[in-house]
Amino acid sequence: MKNRVQLIGHVGQEPEIKNLESGRVANFTIATNENYTNAKGEKVEQTEWHRVSAWGKTVDIIEKFLTKGSHVAIEGKLTHRSYDDKDGNKRYITEVVANELVLLSK
Repeated sequence: MKNRVQLIGHVGQEPEIKNLESGRVANFTIATNENYTNAKGEKVEQTEWHRVSAWGKTVDIIEKFLTKGSHVAIEGKLTHRSYDDKDGNKRYITEVVANELVLLSK
């Protein structure tokens, strides 16, 4: 078994690039849409938002080419982490750490 995630969607906001001691990281969100017909025969569009982070050379590609609304395919692994917010509350984050990125035409 392998931890592998593939998503195709649209970038939700301009990617945020940060310089850390451990290297550069890019953070952004992707919206994926699913269309189906419910029991009443109505067409329904459901949007899911996914947090994505990327490291290394992938950050260079993101910085040069990815903008809000870009249609993109990513592949990576699902990760979970936690942190304490400014009020001392424990917060949990699930995100995809991307290791491959393909820009798609609209």
